[in-house]
Amino acid sequence: MISVNDIKNGMTILFEGNIYTVLEFSHVKPGKGAAFVQAKLKNLRSGSIIEKRFNSGTKLEKAMIEKVSMQYLYANGDSYNFMNMETYEQMELSKEQLGNDIYYLKEGLDVLLSFYEGELLGVMLPEKVELEVTETEPAVKGNTTNNATKDATLETGLAVRVPLFIEKGEKIVVYTADGKYASRA
Repeated sequence: MISVNDIKNGMTILFEGNIYTVLEFSHVKPGKGAAFVQAKLKNLRSGSIIEKRFNSGTKLEKAMIEKVSMQYLYANGDSYNFMNMETYEQMELSKEQLGNDIYYLKEGLDVLLSFYEGELLGVMLPEKVELEVTETEPAVKGNTTNNATKDATLETGLAVRVPLFIEKGEKIVVYTADGKYASRA
């Protein structure tokens, strides 16, 4: 058990039967009344974000999250196969477990899987991934508008907006947090 006064950003805690990551916190000492800690917490099971006020003397249980380095191998229908890079054990995850992360998975990609007592909490992708453009409209000569973009479909099925100069077959870098174009590869 840890005191609420000792929490830090990024710490994982157990609270009301759920596992949360502390996104932000602030110690507040109002003019009247007792001090408290205002925290913004992200539920690691559902992804929802809540704000919670804790009294200064509250004790919380720290959750021990295990992060395992895995490499994405291949997809087989609606299942996605990963391999532990230390033990060479393979693990199969479903499309439902991965959610929208499937659009960033490319064979050979290294990811971190986070577990709490054997329960998969999520996949931690790299900040950016390199993917090939499989479909896009050709550039129109003379269209020189600043920041003009067009639709493109990538090898994983992800649809993004790219600058006009990007052509089919090019490799681009995409942010995994929001799926936006970052640069040419």
